[in-house]
Amino acid sequence: MKSNRQRTAEQTTGQINDRRWQAVVDRDSSLDGTFVFGVSSTGIFCRPSCPAKRPRRENVSFYEHALEAEQSGYRACLRCRPKAVDGNPQSALVRAICRYIEQHIEDRLTLGLLAKEFRLSPFHLQRTCKSVLGVSPKAYIDACRLRQVKQNLQAGHNVTTALYAAGYGSSSRLYERTATQLGMTPEKYRRGAVAAVVRYTIAGSPLGRMLIAATDKGICSIQFADNDEQLQQGLMREFPFATRRRDDAAMAEWRVNLTRLMQGREAHPSLPLDIRATAFQRKVWETLQRIPRGETRSYSTVAKKIGMPTATRAVARACATNPVAVAIPCHRVVREDGELGGYRWGIERKEQLLAMEKEAGV
Repeated sequence: MKSNRQRTAEQTTGQINDRRWQAVVDRDSSLDGTFVFGVSSTGIFCRPSCPAKRPRRENVSFYEHALEAEQSGYRACLRCRPKAVDGNPQSALVRAICRYIEQHIEDRLTLGLLAKEFRLSPFHLQRTCKSVLGVSPKAYIDACRLRQVKQNLQAGHNVTTALYAAGYGSSSRLYERTATQLGMTPEKYRRGAVAAVVRYTIAGSPLGRMLIAATDKGICSIQFADNDEQLQQGLMREFPFATRRRDDAAMAEWRVNLTRLMQGREAHPSLPLDIRATAFQRKVWETLQRIPRGETRSYSTVAKKIGMPTATRAVARACATNPVAVAIPCHRVVREDGELGGYRWGIERKEQLLAMEKEAGV
């Protein structure tokens, strides 16, 4: 006769397997990598999102890992490749491509060279990268090169050395393009950008201490922290070579408007922004600004809205790199299951923001 503990364990296992079966029926890709299922009639094991025809429930067994399924005599499905690192062979491929780009950024990388290295057609490599990252391999190369240029200039290298070491040539066209991405010429960036002035204020807010920084064109940074020292260090990391000037009085109106936004009310007037973004980031951020106050959208919903339904992770990265919290409401984007997910300034602040917005909309 079974003990109460045994009966409870069986009931729990049964409930877990019921949820897993529903995930299989729904082809739920969000659970890829958390379990696999074996089909006794075929001898194959798959990931939850496998596109193959759904098996009969009585023929299905669930396993925590691919190794367990193999030890039970099942073979990996050739369509969904459940033994891939994260349950998604495309993501694993793109990660490998990104690592290769980062390690060879000083080389003259082209789509053709990458395709040859990974034994793919240029078209397939381009399409795969855009579907997973949300940007082309060229855009990712440009972003890596720009990051390398910044690091080289910050280390004190001259402009020519910094450009060559990051894989750029010395032509005026490339110099101009780099200047546009930096927001100033590389030489001015290297010297400390003495002409670039960033004004800022630090004040209390419903979410704790808040920093607002702005150029002459508009707000360029909104940050939250537990104390002023953390905020000042964050501003220094964000704008290491700018002339930073505290100006509480001149930015008082923006502080009031941001507080209104946090409380779920309309800012008056609207806040001017001066932020640089890739084309993909701009698409995401503009979509976030159209989410009504007090409402949320999932990362996948945002990805579909911008016409890139498979770029969910790229959308999450764009939210995480949003430089102007609240003004661009990345806090309104949540996980598919309704859980809050991450937030650059702390999950408690995200929860509090949403609560204030919902309360204001009642």
